[in-house]
Amino acid sequence: MARSIIVTGASKGIGRAAAEALSANGWHVIGIARSAPAAFPGTFIEVDLADAAATSALVESVAARGDVLGIVNNAGMARAERFGDVDPTAFLSLLAFNLQPALRLTQALLPAMRAARFGRIVNVTSLVTLGLPQRTSYAASKAALESITRTIGIEQAPHGITANAVAPGPTETELFRSNNAPGSEGEARYLAQVPMNRLGAPAEIAAAIAFLASDAAGFITGQTLFVDGGASLGRG
Repeated sequence: MARSIIVTGASKGIGRAAAEALSANGWHVIGIARSAPAAFPGTFIEVDLADAAATSALVESVAARGDVLGIVNNAGMARAERFGDVDPTAFLSLLAFNLQPALRLTQALLPAMRAARFGRIVNVTSLVTLGLPQRTSYAASKAALESITRTIGIEQAPHGITANAVAPGPTETELFRSNNAPGSEGEARYLAQVPMNRLGAPAEIAAAIAFLASDAAGFITGQTLFVDGGASLGRG
């Protein structure tokens, strides 16, 4: 029986590309998002992870399967805001959405992973953790996820479970293009950060995710891999 792996935010963008790459590598992919795509390389479950009750039901159902030995925590919400304008309530709401589903789903899968003495946890974070204007809440949530990744890596290493993060730079997803048309000032602003002078492709981010979820990456844990065309160089 194929190992199963959850991918949140799997209907499009990086999540969808990750689902395709993982399926090609032999995983049975369980995609999770608010709405299902027309076709999907695996099983799809429609769940709004902002709904606490629906998330609780999802946590129970995936924990009961016993065959889910991997998870890609990709779902997330971003917001542009200057630090001085951050609303405390909205700040906590964004952190809750970007962190709680990842926390609860990953916790629910640990027993099966520990029993199998194998597990792969990949958290999708962002280049913004190194510092970017107008990303206070989003960067804080992704930095927290990277910190959690390191803690999981330390605690679960004796059980054959790895935890790593993939931090994309500007990537040409549907969401990116809806806010930054080709040739726009917005696109130029992002490209100015990238030494390769181009956007990443979702498949390129997915390739890193699929590698970290593979058997070949079994001696890598607690790491954050920047997939950003060199945008992180000189920042860290």
